[in-house]
Amino acid sequence: MLSQTAHATTIAAVACGLEPLAASEPPLPRTLEGVWDMHGHLSGTALSGTPEERITTLLRYADRMGIERLVVFMGYPWANDPTPEDLRRQNDQVLEAVEHSRGRALGFVYLNPKHTDASLAELDRCVAHGPMVGIKLWVALRCHEKQLDPIVERAVELKAPVLQHTWFKLTGKLPGESTPCDLAQLAARHPQASFIAAHVGGEWERGIRAIRAAKNVAAEICGADPTAGVVEMAVRELGAERVMYGSDYAGRSFASQLAKVYGAEIPDQAKRLILAGNIRRVLQPILAAKGMKP
Repeated sequence: MLSQTAHATTIAAVACGLEPLAASEPPLPRTLEGVWDMHGHLSGTALSGTPEERITTLLRYADRMGIERLVVFMGYPWANDPTPEDLRRQNDQVLEAVEHSRGRALGFVYLNPKHTDASLAELDRCVAHGPMVGIKLWVALRCHEKQLDPIVERAVELKAPVLQHTWFKLTGKLPGESTPCDLAQLAARHPQASFIAAHVGGEWERGIRAIRAAKNVAAEICGADPTAGVVEMAVRELGAERVMYGSDYAGRSFASQLAKVYGAEIPDQAKRLILAGNIRRVLQPILAAKGMKP
């Protein structure tokens, strides 16, 4: 088994685009097993072709990094304010990828709260009557708005977690882009719901503090550069049980985002929770209800 330093060096080599492993070589050695990735998409510069071809490529890269399961949402092309037709098309693409993955990819349904009725119908189609296991909300409408309440209420009934894009931006947010503060407001109205703050606000010091009192919100650390300290602060302020690994593939590499956790100065047990345990726990109720293997 590699030491932590050697392991980090190997990850960095892959992240920098050095020669890929030959097909006959074993996966990279790693210190922790069975990683689940909470955040990713079917679009990105490294991807092309059908949904089936894209998920095949992603799983090949995931295998190299010891990633067991991928959560995937949003098809292509992206739209900041998708119509009901856009939602259905993108969700169909994700459904195709999930089916092709043979259980390794778990889909979240992409919704737009501006189209409440259409989103509720899509939620039922893909989650209540389909294989998807969660909800993805992006930048169409700030998440503290009342239009989200019916969607969250239905999510609670279905035991589906809600993953909300959150970001603080010095350059100015998109009109419907949410911050962790917005998500904390929504979470306070729905204490029975399970929320995930994607990117934990980008400006993670503020983001972590913004959700600290919202016990039903987990911090997901995907995207941005692999800055030292983000995982340590999240564990210190929230507890390891409220921190989740995600990469934001294919826009970010698995390696650069895993480095945030592998390089963090926290106990291995906390790393295990962040890399898989917490995601398994949050998804366990809906997986059990659907009879799906965790």
